[in-house]
Amino acid sequence: MASKADFTEEEWKAMQKGVTGAGLLVSVSERDFTDTFGEASALARSLAEEHQSNESELIRELAGIHGSGFGLTASPDKVESETLSSLRTALAALASKAPDDVDRYRRLVLDVADRVANAKGGLAPNETAAIEKIKDALGAPAA
Repeated sequence: MASKADFTEEEWKAMQKGVTGAGLLVSVSERDFTDTFGEASALARSLAEEHQSNESELIRELAGIHGSGFGLTASPDKVESETLSSLRTALAALASKAPDDVDRYRRLVLDVADRVANAKGGLAPNETAAIEKIKDALGAPAA
């Protein structure tokens, strides 16, 4: 079973940034300040649950992240480009070093994105579009 020690620092950061960036990308796609706190809370809860209970040691380690990897002033375009790039880097690293965890990583990322999108009453069109971009970067089937 793979762990953090099996990955370079760059690969590990990409895997973590892909997860948190997915939640942030969904959040910034539908900018409403009143939603921000609920979305941040949904992101944190999702990661905490996975950190506690995921069957994969690697996914539990990844979910133990604190911080998003993005600055407070990161533009939506920067969040999108860096998140999608990080997801592609993460998948390549996982495919070569931990192929059994590729689908688990996809599920983690999509669960985080979905929980953030649904944190305040359901999906808005921009959130759906952001999730589709995430799915595309993950090579996951579109809805």
